[in-house]
Amino acid sequence: MNKNTHSNPKKEEFWLDLDNAAKIFPAVRSSEHTTVFRISAVLKQTIRISSLLKAVSELEKRFPYFRVSLRRGFFWYYLESAKQHFITEPDHSRLCRAFDKSERNSLLFRVLAHRDHISVEFSHILTDGAGAYYFLKLLLINYFRNLGIKVDNKEDDQADEPFRREESEDAYNRYFQREIPSAIKLTKAFHIPFTLKSKPRFDVLSAILPLHEIRQKAGEKKVSITEYLVAVYLYVLQEIYEDQPQHSFARKRKTLRIQVPVNLRKIYPSGTLRNFSLFILPEMDLQLGHYNFDEVIKLVYHKMQLETDRKLINKIISRNVGIERKIYVRSIPLFLKSMILHMKYYSEGVDQYSGVVTNLGKVELPAEISDYIDYFVFIPPPPNKKLKINCSVIGFNDKLALSFGNISNSRKLEQKFLRFLSGQGIGVKLIPNR
Repeated sequence: MNKNTHSNPKKEEFWLDLDNAAKIFPAVRSSEHTTVFRISAVLKQTIRISSLLKAVSELEKRFPYFRVSLRRGFFWYYLESAKQHFITEPDHSRLCRAFDKSERNSLLFRVLAHRDHISVEFSHILTDGAGAYYFLKLLLINYFRNLGIKVDNKEDDQADEPFRREESEDAYNRYFQREIPSAIKLTKAFHIPFTLKSKPRFDVLSAILPLHEIRQKAGEKKVSITEYLVAVYLYVLQEIYEDQPQHSFARKRKTLRIQVPVNLRKIYPSGTLRNFSLFILPEMDLQLGHYNFDEVIKLVYHKMQLETDRKLINKIISRNVGIERKIYVRSIPLFLKSMILHMKYYSEGVDQYSGVVTNLGKVELPAEISDYIDYFVFIPPPPNKKLKINCSVIGFNDKLALSFGNISNSRKLEQKFLRFLSGQGIGVKLIPNR
């Protein structure tokens, strides 16, 4: 179906097709690979629970398309309006834990509170980092208003503005173009050879960097902060590759490639709060020899500039949306479709990249509440068993929070990464996640 909203989300009952990016996640999620990510605001004072509970309740009418549960159809999963109200939970369980598959009205996000931390966790089935960030932003505005702090009603910061239909659209379908050639298939990439931890596997290491220091270092290389951090990741992966025995199985794949999500709202006009991002894949071919850091920087810069070209992004959208629109794909029963998606996710998806770096960007809040917040932390979803480690980034004021999600028994990648930054004169301070 081309129209993804059925009935009106302002009414009590409605259902939504999963957006194009979300369709893979029900097939691959598990109790460990949860597809759940977290964004936390760390305040400079202890949370007042009554004000937070009220703020959460106030957002129900503003975000009806988040008040949904995942339902199973014959051909596809879909989202159905749920009776469950938005609730706030104490934050004492595992980070980014799975949502209950068995409960009919189980929501796909949660609000969590712990001392000075206000956190939201979202399943990628529901939205991406940009959508979750916008929800948390309005939640914070409501929270501080409930504390009696006056916040200017700027157009982008109105926590009580009415529902907008565009926010629930599948923007991939909106910008899908027919008869565009598909993107080419990539070679298989190197994966770190670390062993897996025993369950529960997921662990997170987070650090704060002075934003002005890393911006200065990136500026010296004439690249963005994202490009700089992706280059560091590739450079560290090269070290790990070169640490492996000469004839080991791990060294058979000589391509290092990083998956970097791109917020498509910055390329295509869209107000959607569902998933609307794609990935670019900067890479290094180690068959050509060792790369020094300046060479890595150069590769990353040019690859990212090229792959964020709108015409090349169109090819990826055309491939992804075009596949799901094919009659034979749509007619496959869901149980079989899920098996195929699960196999494709690992054989054609994860095989193509060695790591992930997700930069949510710099948080912008109304000036009236910025002084009450210390920093933000963005924790990625637990990585899959092949990838083992991923990385996410978020900035606020002069603090850049860097978080590594890890399901392996080794901290070698994080140690090398942070040691490299320290060696460049960038201050690194480890922080607790809550």
